[in-house]
Order: sequence, then C-alpha cells, then structure tokens
Amino acid sequence: MPVAFFITGTDTDVGKTTIAAGLLRAARLAGLSTAAVKPVAAGCELTADGLRNSDALALLAECSVPLCYAEVNPLALAPAIAPHLAAAEAGVSLEVASITTAVQAVLAQQADFSLVEGAGGWRVPLNDSATLADVAMALQLPVIVVVAVRLGCINHALLTVEAIERDGLRVAGWVANLLEPQMPHLEENIATLAARLPAPCLGRVPRLNEAGAAQVARYLDLSRLNIQL
Repeated sequence: MPVAFFITGTDTDVGKTTIAAGLLRAARLAGLSTAAVKPVAAGCELTADGLRNSDALALLAECSVPLCYAEVNPLALAPAIAPHLAAAEAGVSLEVASITTAVQAVLAQQADFSLVEGAGGWRVPLNDSATLADVAMALQLPVIVVVAVRLGCINHALLTVEAIERDGLRVAGWVANLLEPQMPHLEENIATLAARLPAPCLGRVPRLNEAGAAQVARYLDLSRLNIQL
C-alpha cells in the first residue's frame, strides 16, 4: 500500500534534503518505488532549462517513478531568501490550494514511498496569512522531523513537534542529524530527545565527508515507520 510523508526540519539548513534523499534511497534498496516533491524552492539557479534548485534535483535523482523537474519542484524561485519574500520579489503568488494540487498530482502516481519536503522549518510563511504547515494539513500527511543535533536542539525539536501535533498531524518519526559531532554531552542530548519525542528515531546520521543518498541511507531504518517493506 502506498505511503507518503511530509518532511520538515527544526530550522533551515538542518539537512532536510540530505535526509530525504537518504530515506528515498533506503526505500529503493528495500524494493519500493519512490516519488518526491519539493513544492516551493527558493535559491534556484538559472540554467538553460530554466530555474533549477539543487535540493529538488537531489530528490528527483532518487525518484524511481518517472517525473519531470516541474513536477518535483512546481514553484522555483531565484532569491535564496524566505519563500514568501522570494515570491513577492518574483511577482509570484504562493497559495495553499494550488500548491496542494501540484503535490497531489505527484502523490497520485501511487509510488510505494513518497516524500513531500517543506522549506525551512514548520511555520515558514507562504503569504500574508498561510504557511507551509497549511499545505501539510491540507494533505493530511504524517510528518518526519529532521532534528539538527546541536546546541538548542531539544527546545527546537519539542517546539516543532508541539506545533505539528497542535495542527492535528501525527509525527511518524524523527532523524538525528549530527551537525555538531563534537557537541558536549551528545549522547545525553539524544537520549533526552528519544525520551521526550512521541515517535521513533529513524536513525542517527553522522557528519559525512560525502553525504550522498547512498551513504546516508546506511544510517536510516525505514522499518521504524511501520510500513510494509
């Protein structure tokens, strides 16, 4: 039975795409078909094919279902700033309904394992009134949280999970991304997260010299999501 998850982070630059690509690769190694969407991406480069985002390209590379770039990243914005500001600068309107429709078109491909990656953290604005959380709520997807394990991670993770649950969504799992491997009391911090977060840890990803999908997948355990592999 196809499953899909929304993947968010405790902040921006916490490795959401790195972990998402690793999860997709782990699913492929388990024999599952894969699809992914990064509906809104700021910080795109102009190429001969149009605006392209490196994160969206990394996700596209891990999709076994045939998808074009525009399906994986329907809203590509050039400035590397908050999406609502990048959209205003580009004269583009970011609306929950149209974004949700674009994501649903990919989910309709019925891949065994699909991921929808947000931008930044849970409450990133889309416009004057809506945030990306509204898209997750419209899709009613369980959420995977990427926790940047560094000073402050416990507070950031607990607040993120609290917001997700307040929005009526289930946290399906979390990933510890060890951005500061020399962090004092690392094990104690991870133990506190494990004790306080209401979902299983899907893995601990160390700081890698080559953080490609294949390398990251080795540290992730999809079986903790309770899906049929």
